[in-house]
Amino acid sequence: MLRWFGLLALVAFIAGVGAVFNPFNRDTEPETESVAVVVEEDQPVQRDVVLYFGDPASPFLAQEERSIAECDDDLTCIEAIVRELIVGPQTALVPVLPEQALLLGVEIDEDRVVLDFNQALVTNIPAGSSSELLSVHALVNTLAANIPYVRRLVLQVEGREIKTLRGHVDLTEPVPADFSLVHRELDVPVVEDVAASVEKQE
Repeated sequence: MLRWFGLLALVAFIAGVGAVFNPFNRDTEPETESVAVVVEEDQPVQRDVVLYFGDPASPFLAQEERSIAECDDDLTCIEAIVRELIVGPQTALVPVLPEQALLLGVEIDEDRVVLDFNQALVTNIPAGSSSELLSVHALVNTLAANIPYVRRLVLQVEGREIKTLRGHVDLTEPVPADFSLVHRELDVPVVEDVAASVEKQE
């Protein structure tokens, strides 16, 4: 009888040890917390530009700052800037180009930029000498302010040279930038008159 009880005790001891050292006993494994890996996406590089729109309180242009995607070359930058002009102001300023206008092409010839638009530029632009004057100079001033060597603008419609938009501004010759048409306020910084500063240096 004593031998029988001793055998039972030995079996119980072996079973207990096996439970402790059993490699399949998952209850004894320490729990590990999963760590979420957050991958931050690269933020697109932005470029600050200055756009010119109509001033609702005066017959002048006023500037509006905006950010566009960084561009690899001047042609791409000019296309992006002109499209922002077509989109219109984000403040209380007055649009200078019709929203139906489409930029069809851009050419750069030294200090001159040629912009080719669809017919909507002429058809939908507001009538009147002041509106036409501001529209043309909003384009050339905006380009001159953001692309330093640009001094003059040539406008085309669907690949054809035009003499005027609505009969008020002569477009038979390249139009120079003219920052005297910008409404200057003490609390609003105005981009330097690039053309004038270059002429002084010459």
